Amino acid sequence: MNENQINRREFLRDLGMLGAGVLAATSPWLKTFADVNETAKERVKLGMIGPGSRGQFLLGFLSQNPKADIVAFADPYQPSIDAALSIVPTAKVYHDYKKLLEDKAIEAVVVATPLATHYQIVMDAFDAGKHVYCEKTIGYTMEQCFNMYQKHLETGLLFFTGQQRLFDPRYIKAMEMVHQGIFGEITAVHAFWNRNGDWRRDVPQKDLERYINWRLYKDSSKGLMTELACHQLQVGTWALGRLPQKVMGHGAITYWKDGREVYDNINTIYVFEDGKKLTWGSDIANKFYGLEEQILGSKGTVEPERGRYYFEDTDLAPAPAFLQMLNDWDAKLFGAKAFAGTSWAAETGSTNRGELILGKEPDNDGTSLLTEAFVEACITGKQPDRIAEEGYYASLLCLWGHEALEREEIINFPTEYQIDYDVYGTKKQSPNI
Repeated sequence: MNENQINRREFLRDLGMLGAGVLAATSPWLKTFADVNETAKERVKLGMIGPGSRGQFLLGFLSQNPKADIVAFADPYQPSIDAALSIVPTAKVYHDYKKLLEDKAIEAVVVATPLATHYQIVMDAFDAGKHVYCEKTIGYTMEQCFNMYQKHLETGLLFFTGQQRLFDPRYIKAMEMVHQGIFGEITAVHAFWNRNGDWRRDVPQKDLERYINWRLYKDSSKGLMTELACHQLQVGTWALGRLPQKVMGHGAITYWKDGREVYDNINTIYVFEDGKKLTWGSDIANKFYGLEEQILGSKGTVEPERGRYYFEDTDLAPAPAFLQMLNDWDAKLFGAKAFAGTSWAAETGSTNRGELILGKEPDNDGTSLLTEAFVEACITGKQPDRIAEEGYYASLLCLWGHEALEREEIINFPTEYQIDYDVYGTKKQSPNI
């Protein structure tokens, strides 16, 4: 364990125990780290199902965590297994994930397989008594997501999803400021994720095209909405503190006409009861603006991906004491590996440079803390507040938006898939009330 990891854990432990009320309400899942010292000698036995590119990225963090004992991999594709073994050479190998689930010693699994396979694997894992970390989007349909969440409740087993922004220091700090009203009333959130590339991977032989490039085909993926939007739509509802009522949008294949079935450009509009909007779009033929969530308030703007905030009027800036408190969040405590992926860019059309949220340029995306939180939760057996619910609704928003694109209609929120979650006003009332 390096010094940064120790400091980070101690820092988050203190936050969980002593953090301000607003922070506790904004990011209560940080309490996962409250027992970090008490669990110092504990270990959890993990299996990874699907150690492909994303799985290997997660392994980069998990393999460095002394509390994580990675004992097995399952994947039918040998090159992925070989790459995973180069990181953890002592792990057992299974080509059938069901064989891995039969191993009674394995306490938890990380699922990083193609989207359309998540549902059966996760349901089988819960049936096998395993805690589950599932990459986003958690299900291929809204019904699958609902069933997975209900299974989590029924079994009492842990359910984490790959929403790393919940553990990203920039976003945690930005949301504290947003919810304290520093930027006034939040009037809109505009999010986008742009790239310039065909999104294809090299295929060693023709019959593996759909297997390796599963993201490009409708029977295994729902494209940009499920691969990228899941992170950013959750940021929008996190900032606004509620769910939208309807969605509309349009998707098309306009540039990469190479046999793919999923859209290469998308624009969606999510509308709230009071008319406020959360928009999300993606174009993979131009990367200049990269990705961002622009949280617009009456007094200022936050761009958490860039790690900056701006005020409409400098006279409205917070008092020096508050700024000092923000600066006390020592950014170096969150040192971790650089961003996954290559599309992040800091280009902006504004000449207002604003202020850095963490006092320095961002250098990690929260994945390290997310994987650490999963390990801690597996050891303590405590499901963190809101983790499963935020992941569930983020997935639902993506799939709901995708349905609007496919139908080319304005679609109301699917109330049949609401869960008991008072943060977004979907807490179900007892029939006796």
